Amino acid sequence: MNAKGTVFKYGDNIDTDVIIPARYLNTQSAAELASHCMEDIDKSFVTRVKAGDIMVGGENFGCGSSREHAPLAIKASGISCVIACSFARIFYRNAINIGLPILECPAASKAISEGDVVSIDFDTGLITDETTGQTFEAAPFPPFIQKIIRAGGLMASIREGN
Repeated sequence: MNAKGTVFKYGDNIDTDVIIPARYLNTQSAAELASHCMEDIDKSFVTRVKAGDIMVGGENFGCGSSREHAPLAIKASGISCVIACSFARIFYRNAINIGLPILECPAASKAISEGDVVSIDFDTGLITDETTGQTFEAAPFPPFIQKIIRAGGLMASIREGN
């Protein structure tokens, strides 16, 4: 499983209210959530993001409330992976539960710039900044989590019998 896309970069402590503002939590539509993703911090995100793009954050990405809406909005917007120095615990679990690949890699998070093109090999954890030529190693998910992500989330994985 691989990903390749253009980077959208954000800083430390990007909380779930920034990812998807609370005023939109009354919808269950992933497309509607995606249409408001990051709007309070980056109004142009939803008009610029393309399927396969990569989001890079700093420390404590996804902190705040425990809503699954946040990783769902990111995934539905087209982001194929989030790389950060660290993730809030509940965001980390929710991302896996909905099938959004996330990688903790402080070196990559700090070195990769907005607009760089990045490729990721999820099986090995290798992150390549194709713009600069730098490579980084994140710990790959164990096979059972890779199966969950490939299936599109925990419930889809259970339905498939994985």
